[in-house]
Amino acid sequence: MNLLKRYIILLVGLSIMAFGVAFSIKAGLGTSPISSVPYVISLFSKLTVGTATIAMHCVFIIIQILILRKKYDPIQLMQLPVAFFFGYLTDFGVWATSSIVCEGYLSQWIACIVGIFLVAVGVSLEVTANVVVLAGEGVVIAICKVLPIKFGYMKVGFDVTLVAVACVLSLVFTGHIQGVREGTVAAAVFVGLLSKQILAFIKKA
Repeated sequence: MNLLKRYIILLVGLSIMAFGVAFSIKAGLGTSPISSVPYVISLFSKLTVGTATIAMHCVFIIIQILILRKKYDPIQLMQLPVAFFFGYLTDFGVWATSSIVCEGYLSQWIACIVGIFLVAVGVSLEVTANVVVLAGEGVVIAICKVLPIKFGYMKVGFDVTLVAVACVLSLVFTGHIQGVREGTVAAAVFVGLLSKQILAFIKKA
């Protein structure tokens, strides 16, 4: 697979993932762990979810540089334009789904499931492209390079940390927990499981 095709697959994957985030927000049952902090920030600041996502990813890139130092591969700076692309697409997805109304708990779960599925498809395409990862995964990889921890365990710990930060920010600035609910747990569990199945299907295809 040539490099151009890989980047096209990556951009398609990020677009699908952004709409998955938008559906998760629309569901109102809690966003995925990686989007929980930007969503909460958007609730008490003038930043949109997308711009807060961009800012968070910029912080993640700086953290990677500080952790790896001379071992940091400059090609990973491609995470920066990817972050801008993903952030602006997330805002577009939120706008595009603004007319969707979730009336009742069942319809909320339907939107949540759609969001989880779309995020899983996006992640699968990101992995298939194999050119650059989002900064969130980049931080986890960087930590695993300097500490004897497996990626899977570190990813779980990282996600739990993000959710905890989102809860603290939400409590401090809004007075109660927002953006973290049963949908967050569902996303944490099923995005990875679905991604594995989708990747297996892609490989067979």
